[in-house]
Amino acid sequence: MDNDDIRDLLVIGGGINGCGIARDAAGRGLTVTLVEMSDLAQATSSASTKLFHGGLRYLEYLEIRLVREALIERETLLRAMPHISWPLRFVLPLHPGMRFEGDSPVAKLLGTVMPWLRGRRPDWLIRAGLLMYDTLGGRQILPGTTTLDLTTGPEGAALRTGIHKAFEYSDCWIEDSRLVALNARDAVQRGAQVLTRTRVTQAHATDGIWAVTVEDAQTGNTRTIRARMIVNAGGPWVGQILRTRIGSNSADDVRLVRGSHIVTRRLFDHDKCYFFQGADGRIMFAIPYETDFTLIGTTDQEHADVDTPPVCTPAEQAYMLDFVNAYLRTPVTADDVVWSYSGVRPLYDAGGGSATAATRDYTLKLDDSAGAPALHVFGGKITTYRRLAEGALEKIGQRLPLRQGAWTAGVALPGGDFPVGDVDRLIADLRADYPFLTDRWARRLIRAYGTEARLILGTATSPADLGPDFGATLTGAEVDWLMRHEFARTADDVLWRRSKLGLRQVDTAALTRHMMTRA
Repeated sequence: MDNDDIRDLLVIGGGINGCGIARDAAGRGLTVTLVEMSDLAQATSSASTKLFHGGLRYLEYLEIRLVREALIERETLLRAMPHISWPLRFVLPLHPGMRFEGDSPVAKLLGTVMPWLRGRRPDWLIRAGLLMYDTLGGRQILPGTTTLDLTTGPEGAALRTGIHKAFEYSDCWIEDSRLVALNARDAVQRGAQVLTRTRVTQAHATDGIWAVTVEDAQTGNTRTIRARMIVNAGGPWVGQILRTRIGSNSADDVRLVRGSHIVTRRLFDHDKCYFFQGADGRIMFAIPYETDFTLIGTTDQEHADVDTPPVCTPAEQAYMLDFVNAYLRTPVTADDVVWSYSGVRPLYDAGGGSATAATRDYTLKLDDSAGAPALHVFGGKITTYRRLAEGALEKIGQRLPLRQGAWTAGVALPGGDFPVGDVDRLIADLRADYPFLTDRWARRLIRAYGTEARLILGTATSPADLGPDFGATLTGAEVDWLMRHEFARTADDVLWRRSKLGLRQVDTAALTRHMMTRA
């Protein structure tokens, strides 16, 4: 056996955890191949609520370590990707109908010691939670909590009468599927190999080395990849991979919880997000989205079958509309919904409890039961993906030698090599150098590609120099960049995962033809 043909790691899964681990491992000198059966961020990692956040409601479940880790990570990640992530202020309106989720530990405790609350979330307790939220992660960039008078200003104008006061606090926005693509791209720049549309069909170990058979989804051709260790980051499919591909006898598995979202016309005239609390104890976000829209979510529903594609059901849509309409001055209806999406969260199955109460923490399990080492990744949330990757490398380091320690904190992703807060300067400079760009076009390019926007525009002096115009400022030059550098192979890859231009008027047929000529 030629040792030069053996990879150190084979990572299964091209979501945020798989790509984050591949990037970290490649940066530590390991030889890495990542395989993804569809497109990068095809499933859960493109179906999030698109927030880097500590998880305010997780404090009620006493997930203190998870919340603290996530709060610290917000600013670490913000510095590394200020083009695709930015600070966001959250408005939490207060009213007497706010209630706890019944199975939270804090609700149970207060029900015992303060029975007169009758399950209500009092204002003082919310403020105490926000004080903890402000201090637990050691903020340096993001502003802290303030109190808003909703009788003045645009924040109150969108809400029904009778809601006079709110708390306002900070978290961050993140372009989730672009985060995945940029981690994969950075992994490749550090020596990793990324194979999309490549499915693992079987794996077996001989003399401590994995032989993994993979199949190209387009051609049907198969090949064998040999590796010293497997990382199973299959997300919702992690249990299926563990049992039917790797042949492990581990009993660990995930609990599948579906989270759905709807996108509506723009519902309010400001750039802040609402954090609404319901009479059932749940919460709902209403977030400014893609300039002209509002993103509403999310739900928590059990999802029985990993191979059944998740969709936002009519009941879930109706629930979300009813939820926000309890707050909005002008009701939103089904006719206002322009798009919906749904993803399956692969939460570690600890047994028992509601879907809402299931932990969002991650669990990493080393497994040698099949004859060679494997690491199985269960659960996790997008905000802690980098820390999850560091934890994974600590486990991997117990089986493989690493050339260096943790390195990713503060290292910019491609295009993110500029200070937080400099986006407007970059947009102005780009428009000065490319006068044919509109403000909206330049802003979209900087928010997607940061300092690399110039590499896409090159020496262009007019839109005609950028190739075909597919609509919504999408050009042939940008599509070619996405195919060469970001693993895009279909129109959906471009319109729904590398961007959200699918919400706009784009000539999809012409885009598909162009991509076929470039393939």
